[in-house]
Amino acid sequence: MSTILLTGATSGLGRHVAFELVRAGHRVLAHGRDPGRTERLVEELRAEGEAEGFVADLASLGQVRELAAHVAGAHPELDVLVNNAAVGAGPPGSGRELSADGHELRLAVDYLAPVVLTRALLPVLRANAPARIVNVGSAGQEPLDPDDPELTRGYDGLSAYCRSKFALAAYTFVLAGELEGTGVSVNVLHPATHMDTAMVREGGFTPRHTVADGAPGVLALATRDLGTGRYFDGTRPSRAHEGTYDPALRARLIAVTDQLLAL
Repeated sequence: MSTILLTGATSGLGRHVAFELVRAGHRVLAHGRDPGRTERLVEELRAEGEAEGFVADLASLGQVRELAAHVAGAHPELDVLVNNAAVGAGPPGSGRELSADGHELRLAVDYLAPVVLTRALLPVLRANAPARIVNVGSAGQEPLDPDDPELTRGYDGLSAYCRSKFALAAYTFVLAGELEGTGVSVNVLHPATHMDTAMVREGGFTPRHTVADGAPGVLALATRDLGTGRYFDGTRPSRAHEGTYDPALRARLIAVTDQLLAL
């Protein structure tokens, strides 16, 4: 049995994965942004197995750090982190939004929050090796502009989303190198294209798959040893955007990331 922190567990893919994990005998630490929805989810999960709820708004990096501290304190046995929560492209034509810290919202929630949460929980995960980090990405990837990471020029919600997922994939590969030999694996995946979620429908897309279609890849990476530093399309090993493998681009991304987190 693993102890698994799953972000964005109250709806969509996260909710489906949470139930699958609990039913398989794992202890699920279900993260949600809304206290009421998180509490109701945990009540349902406990009818199936072991679960506990944690509330944080990932648009606030301060709350992300508090979430990590609460989880580490309550569950020093944590051995799996699934960074699933995300903000989608938003309604077509919608304007640029900012996080609580003043970052572009999609960059903050879809990239900076997973980086901060992962870094904060690394000591616990390393202590419980073999451990796993699963980053839920997307096949929609667009190179982040290091000179304008906050997309202040020519903003587009879909572009902002795809840039954050590009950054998440590239960061996954960098972190895998840093963690080599520690027993902590880190992988990224595209679960399924246009799943039937509120995020997809809000973006104006017609759903093509169910959340059940997207779950097997997440479940496999969270519960099985499938290597490290890899990108998966569902359960199949695949290739992320070619730019994510560029050492120079990765180095610039990490430098920009550190600058943004230092603000």
